[in-house]
Amino acid sequence: MPWKEIPGTLARISAGSVTNVWGVDSASNIFRYTGDDTKPWVRFPDDDLTEINDVSATADGTVWGVNRNGQVFRYDWDSRLWRRILGNLKQISAGSSSHVWGVNAAGTVFRYSGDDNSYDPFVQLIGNLTSISVGADGTVWGLNSSGNIYRFNEDRAGDPWVQIPGHFTAISVGMKTAVWGVNEAGDIFTYTGDDNKPWIQIAGGLVNIGAGADGVVWGVNSSGKIFRWIRD
Repeated sequence: MPWKEIPGTLARISAGSVTNVWGVDSASNIFRYTGDDTKPWVRFPDDDLTEINDVSATADGTVWGVNRNGQVFRYDWDSRLWRRILGNLKQISAGSSSHVWGVNAAGTVFRYSGDDNSYDPFVQLIGNLTSISVGADGTVWGLNSSGNIYRFNEDRAGDPWVQIPGHFTAISVGMKTAVWGVNEAGDIFTYTGDDNKPWIQIAGGLVNIGAGADGVVWGVNSSGKIFRWIRD
Protein backbone atom coordinates (compact mmCIF):
# COMPACT_ATOMS: atom_id res chain seq x y z
CA MET A 1 0.00 0.00 0.00
CA PRO A 2 1.67 3.23 -1.12
CA TRP A 3 -0.35 5.37 1.31
CA LYS A 4 0.23 5.64 5.06
CA GLU A 5 -2.80 6.64 7.11
CA ILE A 6 -2.13 9.54 9.48
CA PRO A 7 -4.41 10.09 12.52
CA GLY A 8 -7.00 12.83 12.18
CA THR A 9 -9.90 13.89 10.00
CA LEU A 10 -9.83 16.65 7.39
CA ALA A 11 -11.95 17.88 4.50
CA ARG A 12 -9.14 19.53 2.53
CA ILE A 13 -5.36 19.35 2.67
CA SER A 14 -2.45 21.31 1.19
CA ALA A 15 1.23 20.32 1.15
CA GLY A 16 3.83 22.92 0.32
CA SER A 17 6.68 20.68 1.39
CA VAL A 18 7.37 17.87 3.84
CA THR A 19 7.55 20.47 6.63
CA ASN A 20 4.60 22.68 5.63
CA VAL A 21 1.33 20.76 5.48
CA TRP A 22 -1.99 22.36 6.40
CA GLY A 23 -5.59 21.24 6.38
CA VAL A 24 -9.13 22.26 7.20
CA ASP A 25 -11.83 20.03 8.67
CA SER A 26 -15.54 20.09 7.90
CA ALA A 27 -16.12 22.61 10.71
CA SER A 28 -13.54 25.05 9.23
CA ASN A 29 -11.00 24.31 11.96
CA ILE A 30 -7.47 24.88 10.65
CA PHE A 31 -4.61 22.50 11.39
CA ARG A 32 -0.88 22.34 10.68
CA TYR A 33 1.21 19.17 10.58
CA THR A 34 3.65 18.88 13.49
CA GLY A 35 6.07 16.50 11.82
CA ASP A 36 5.21 13.77 14.35
CA ASP A 37 2.86 11.10 12.98
CA THR A 38 1.88 10.06 16.52
CA LYS A 39 0.65 13.58 17.34
CA PRO A 40 0.36 14.98 13.84
CA TRP A 41 -1.85 18.06 14.05
CA VAL A 42 -1.89 21.33 15.97
CA ARG A 43 -4.87 23.59 15.60
CA PHE A 44 -4.16 27.12 14.41
CA PRO A 45 -6.29 30.02 15.58
CA ASP A 46 -8.59 31.65 13.05
CA ASP A 47 -9.84 34.22 15.61
CA ASP A 48 -13.40 32.89 15.07
CA LEU A 49 -13.97 35.61 12.47
CA THR A 50 -12.22 34.37 9.34
CA GLU A 51 -14.09 31.03 9.08
CA ILE A 52 -11.53 29.84 6.54
CA ASN A 53 -12.63 26.70 4.72
CA ASP A 54 -9.72 26.30 2.29
CA VAL A 55 -5.98 26.79 2.80
CA SER A 56 -2.94 26.64 0.54
CA ALA A 57 0.56 26.09 1.91
CA THR A 58 3.85 26.71 0.10
CA ALA A 59 7.39 25.37 0.36
CA ASP A 60 8.63 28.76 1.63
CA GLY A 61 6.15 28.78 4.52
CA THR A 62 3.59 31.16 3.03
CA VAL A 63 -0.03 30.18 3.75
CA TRP A 64 -3.16 31.63 2.17
CA GLY A 65 -6.81 30.90 2.81
CA VAL A 66 -10.34 31.78 1.74
CA ASN A 67 -13.63 31.55 3.60
CA ARG A 68 -17.16 30.72 2.50
CA ASN A 69 -17.85 34.38 1.79
CA GLY A 70 -14.91 34.53 -0.63
CA GLN A 71 -12.76 36.70 1.62
CA VAL A 72 -9.01 36.18 1.15
CA PHE A 73 -6.44 35.87 3.95
CA ARG A 74 -2.70 35.32 4.34
CA TYR A 75 -1.22 34.03 7.57
CA ASP A 76 1.12 36.51 9.29
CA TRP A 77 3.81 34.59 11.15
CA ASP A 78 4.87 37.67 13.15
CA SER A 79 1.45 38.48 14.60
CA ARG A 80 0.19 34.87 14.44
CA LEU A 81 -3.00 36.17 12.86
CA TRP A 82 -4.72 35.93 9.50
CA ARG A 83 -4.36 39.16 7.52
CA ARG A 84 -7.22 40.10 5.20
CA ILE A 85 -6.16 40.78 1.60
CA LEU A 86 -8.52 42.58 -0.78
CA GLY A 87 -10.24 40.27 -3.22
CA ASN A 88 -13.03 37.74 -3.46
CA LEU A 89 -12.19 34.15 -4.37
CA LYS A 90 -13.84 30.75 -4.06
CA GLN A 91 -10.56 28.83 -4.16
CA ILE A 92 -6.90 29.82 -3.84
CA SER A 93 -3.58 28.16 -4.55
CA ALA A 94 -0.11 29.32 -3.57
CA GLY A 95 3.09 27.76 -4.85
CA SER A 96 5.35 30.37 -3.21
CA SER A 97 5.09 33.88 -1.85
CA SER A 98 5.26 35.18 -5.44
CA HIS A 99 3.04 32.57 -7.14
CA VAL A 100 -0.55 32.86 -5.91
CA TRP A 101 -3.59 32.19 -8.10
CA GLY A 102 -7.31 31.85 -7.49
CA VAL A 103 -10.74 31.55 -9.02
CA ASN A 104 -13.96 33.24 -7.95
CA ALA A 105 -17.49 31.84 -7.80
CA ALA A 106 -18.04 32.74 -11.48
CA GLY A 107 -14.93 30.81 -12.55
CA THR A 108 -12.89 33.92 -13.33
CA VAL A 109 -9.15 33.39 -12.97
CA PHE A 110 -6.91 35.73 -10.97
CA ARG A 111 -3.19 36.04 -10.23
CA TYR A 112 -1.72 37.86 -7.22
CA SER A 113 0.17 41.01 -8.19
CA GLY A 114 2.46 40.96 -5.17
CA ASP A 115 1.17 44.32 -3.96
CA ASP A 116 -1.10 44.12 -0.91
CA ASN A 117 -1.60 47.88 -0.95
CA SER A 118 -2.99 48.19 -4.45
CA TYR A 119 -6.72 48.77 -4.96
CA ASP A 120 -6.99 45.23 -6.32
CA PRO A 121 -4.08 42.89 -5.48
CA PHE A 122 -5.48 40.21 -7.81
CA VAL A 123 -5.23 40.70 -11.58
CA GLN A 124 -7.84 39.05 -13.80
CA LEU A 125 -6.61 36.68 -16.52
CA ILE A 126 -8.18 34.87 -19.46
CA GLY A 127 -9.94 31.64 -18.61
CA ASN A 128 -12.86 30.10 -16.76
CA LEU A 129 -12.07 27.43 -14.18
CA THR A 130 -13.58 25.97 -11.03
CA SER A 131 -10.28 24.81 -9.53
CA ILE A 132 -6.68 25.94 -9.90
CA SER A 133 -3.27 24.90 -8.59
CA VAL A 134 0.15 26.54 -8.87
CA GLY A 135 3.53 25.02 -8.09
CA ALA A 136 6.61 26.51 -6.47
CA ASP A 137 8.14 27.08 -9.92
CA GLY A 138 5.07 28.92 -11.23
CA THR A 139 3.56 25.98 -13.13
CA VAL A 140 -0.24 26.37 -13.19
CA TRP A 141 -2.91 23.76 -13.89
CA GLY A 142 -6.67 24.02 -13.58
CA LEU A 143 -10.01 22.28 -14.03
CA ASN A 144 -13.23 23.59 -15.48
CA SER A 145 -16.80 22.76 -14.46
CA SER A 146 -16.77 19.68 -16.72
CA GLY A 147 -13.59 18.32 -15.15
CA ASN A 148 -11.50 19.11 -18.23
CA ILE A 149 -7.81 19.63 -17.43
CA TYR A 150 -5.76 22.64 -18.52
CA ARG A 151 -2.18 23.87 -18.14
CA PHE A 152 -1.31 27.56 -18.37
CA ASN A 153 1.18 28.61 -21.07
CA GLU A 154 1.80 32.34 -20.91
CA ASP A 155 3.78 32.30 -24.16
CA ARG A 156 0.97 30.76 -26.17
CA ALA A 157 -0.77 33.16 -28.58
CA GLY A 158 -4.46 33.65 -27.95
CA ASP A 159 -5.85 31.32 -25.30
CA PRO A 160 -3.03 30.52 -22.84
CA TRP A 161 -4.78 27.41 -21.49
CA VAL A 162 -3.68 24.15 -23.13
CA GLN A 163 -6.13 21.29 -22.65
CA ILE A 164 -4.57 18.04 -21.45
CA PRO A 165 -6.41 14.71 -21.89
CA GLY A 166 -8.31 13.44 -18.88
CA HIS A 167 -11.03 14.44 -16.43
CA PHE A 168 -10.47 15.25 -12.75
CA THR A 169 -12.40 16.58 -9.80
CA ALA A 170 -9.25 17.76 -7.98
CA ILE A 171 -5.71 18.66 -9.04
CA SER A 172 -2.56 19.70 -7.22
CA VAL A 173 0.78 20.97 -8.50
CA GLY A 174 4.00 20.87 -6.48
CA MET A 175 6.10 21.90 -9.46
CA LYS A 176 6.39 21.13 -13.18
CA THR A 177 7.33 17.51 -12.53
CA ALA A 178 4.92 16.92 -9.62
CA VAL A 179 1.29 17.12 -10.74
CA TRP A 180 -1.38 14.91 -9.17
CA GLY A 181 -5.12 14.56 -9.63
CA VAL A 182 -8.15 12.53 -8.64
CA ASN A 183 -11.22 11.76 -10.69
CA GLU A 184 -14.89 11.43 -9.81
CA ALA A 185 -14.43 7.79 -8.81
CA GLY A 186 -11.61 8.73 -6.42
CA ASP A 187 -8.92 7.21 -8.63
CA ILE A 188 -5.49 8.82 -8.19
CA PHE A 189 -3.17 9.87 -11.03
CA THR A 190 0.24 11.48 -11.40
CA TYR A 191 1.55 13.32 -14.46
CA THR A 192 4.02 11.45 -16.68
CA GLY A 193 5.50 14.53 -18.36
CA ASP A 194 4.13 13.39 -21.75
CA ASP A 195 1.00 15.28 -22.86
CA ASN A 196 0.14 12.47 -25.29
CA LYS A 197 -0.01 9.91 -22.46
CA PRO A 198 -0.20 12.25 -19.50
CA TRP A 199 -1.39 10.17 -16.57
CA ILE A 200 -0.40 7.04 -14.72
CA GLN A 201 -2.75 5.65 -12.09
CA ILE A 202 -1.56 5.22 -8.51
CA ALA A 203 -3.26 2.73 -6.18
CA GLY A 204 -5.65 4.21 -3.63
CA GLY A 205 -8.80 6.28 -3.39
CA LEU A 206 -8.99 10.00 -2.51
CA VAL A 207 -11.26 13.01 -2.98
CA ASN A 208 -8.70 15.73 -2.21
CA ILE A 209 -4.95 15.79 -2.80
CA GLY A 210 -1.99 18.04 -2.03
CA ALA A 211 1.40 17.79 -3.78
CA GLY A 212 4.50 19.57 -2.48
CA ALA A 213 7.50 21.00 -4.30
CA ASP A 214 9.78 18.35 -2.78
CA GLY A 215 7.65 15.44 -3.98
CA VAL A 216 5.61 14.92 -0.81
CA VAL A 217 1.95 14.07 -1.45
CA TRP A 218 -0.93 14.02 1.02
CA GLY A 219 -4.58 13.19 0.47
CA VAL A 220 -7.99 12.89 2.08
CA ASN A 221 -10.56 10.23 1.27
CA SER A 222 -14.36 10.44 1.21
CA SER A 223 -14.52 9.66 4.95
CA GLY A 224 -12.07 12.44 5.82
CA LYS A 225 -9.26 10.03 6.62
CA ILE A 226 -5.78 11.43 5.96
CA PHE A 227 -3.01 9.72 4.01
CA ARG A 228 0.58 10.45 3.00
CA TRP A 229 2.11 8.84 -0.07
CA ILE A 230 5.01 6.53 0.62
CA ARG A 231 7.51 6.82 -2.18
CA ASP A 232 9.45 3.73 -3.32
